[in-house]
Amino acid sequence: MKYMSICSLVFFYLFMSSLMVLVMGFFFILNDLIFFVEWEIVTLNSSSIVMTFLFDWMSLMFMGFVFFISSLVILYSDDYMKGDLNMNRFIFLVLLFVISMMFLIVSPNMISILLGWDGLGLVSYCLVIYYQNVKSFNAGMLTALSNRIGDVMLLMSISWMLNFGGWNYIYYLECFKMSMEMELITFFVVLAAMTSSAQIPFSAWLPAAMAAPTPVSALVHSSTLVTAGVYLLIRFGVAFSSSLNSILLFIGVLTMFMAGIGANYEFDLKKIIALSTLSQLGLMMSILSLGFYKLAFFHLLMHALFKALLFMCAGVIIHFMGDSQDIRCMGSLSFQMPFTSSCLMVSNFSLCGMPFLAGFYSKDLILEMVSMCNLNMFMFFLFYMSTGLTVCYSVRLFYYTLYGSMNMMTFFNVNEDNKNMMAGMNVLLIMVIFGGALMSWIFFPTPMVVYLPLFYKLLAFIVSLVGGYVGYELSKLNLGGDLMFCKLVNMIYFMSMMWYLPYISTYGMSLLPLKIGYSASKVLDFGWSEYYGSQGLFNSIMFMSKINQIWQFNNLSVYLLFYMVWFIVLMVLI
Repeated sequence: MKYMSICSLVFFYLFMSSLMVLVMGFFFILNDLIFFVEWEIVTLNSSSIVMTFLFDWMSLMFMGFVFFISSLVILYSDDYMKGDLNMNRFIFLVLLFVISMMFLIVSPNMISILLGWDGLGLVSYCLVIYYQNVKSFNAGMLTALSNRIGDVMLLMSISWMLNFGGWNYIYYLECFKMSMEMELITFFVVLAAMTSSAQIPFSAWLPAAMAAPTPVSALVHSSTLVTAGVYLLIRFGVAFSSSLNSILLFIGVLTMFMAGIGANYEFDLKKIIALSTLSQLGLMMSILSLGFYKLAFFHLLMHALFKALLFMCAGVIIHFMGDSQDIRCMGSLSFQMPFTSSCLMVSNFSLCGMPFLAGFYSKDLILEMVSMCNLNMFMFFLFYMSTGLTVCYSVRLFYYTLYGSMNMMTFFNVNEDNKNMMAGMNVLLIMVIFGGALMSWIFFPTPMVVYLPLFYKLLAFIVSLVGGYVGYELSKLNLGGDLMFCKLVNMIYFMSMMWYLPYISTYGMSLLPLKIGYSASKVLDFGWSEYYGSQGLFNSIMFMSKINQIWQFNNLSVYLLFYMVWFIVLMVLI
């Protein structure tokens, strides 16, 4: 009961905070208000250390969503983590995670952004290694080291901003376009955001971070760590040069395409959802680079809703399948757990852009804006191809988990009696169904009509239908006949391994330094330096000590020999 009370208390506090902050966000967006709050920490003579907070509609809405989702995740964790001996530690870590994200959201200052960024990186490491096995330790190290690159980039941008006389970047955004220094600073910020949001070539840590408990995955992949980079770019977006936008567009679209292909080959339930997060992050980055900051932020919030629900459903399935995450071991779960299956279907349909769910209002508008932009054929093809791949792996996931035959010999104790887990999923389900329309009415009070030719207007729908059909056909494939897939094994391995990015990020980074270190230790430490260094010195001293020991024996023959030697030397000299 002690743990339950802690979860209930934290849930109540965060949930009430989210309602209060969301109401403030609605008020700010309707009245177009921006507040700067400055807290003077210490003043010494004429120098003062001031903490600045920025409250506008964007920061308040994002804070409200983070509080809302984290409160439901903690309520969900009350049942999911029941029996864990370190429940207090888990709740405190999640709270630290949320506080670090708050620092990052409300800070117009690069120093406090770095504090929040470092807090996210450190606490994410603690949460990824929570289960304390070798796989978790490796995944945590990969996550931490990937995010350290972003820390270094932010530190370099902080040092360069000294040229402007302060670290409040929000004051200098208009100056950014007019100076070469600001191009460098924005380049560092883009690199930092790419590490946090796992864009190519830093994508390997995101699926690896699935070693964390499922409630943590629901929080990380919806509204905290991975969205921090996108949020930072939305703030800095007006200062980007056209060349930087082009690079960001190319990387974002490639990430989206790579993650879509990788998810179609994956059999781990949590990794499929993680790769779908990676795909949506690529979509946010690419639409951000085209200049639609408000649209990118809108999709970020909608994605937070359905992705949190998707991970919660995955957690319930894994929980009741005896901790099995392989979708090949599942099947016909819609009969065993109807409510969870319904939530999974709704959130997955929202991910695909099913009309009038949360994902539709942002995703469809993004694709129509892309159709209106002056993009080349390659980018246009990858945008729509990635949309089709999203529907493809979603249908494949449906088939394997909810529809296909029962692949487990005996089912575990499957029931849906966990009230807290179901309550959290219920609230998110309502938000996924109605939240998209509500937020679109608030964000875009003037009705937006995008005029396109009929083919372009229907293109997203056609691509989704084709992707769904391909996903259904892929689900029915099995090994048999002439094993035609064995002929394509290298290509399949390349696609399924995220274009070898996990190997490049691990062995690719460490193999050459380790080889050089081994050669150096073999040649130097155990070779010449050993022979002429410590061992050579030791042998020389041993030889001299042996000779000295012979002198010390007081032997008459030695003294006689010594006398003869000196006599001969003196005779020669004289």
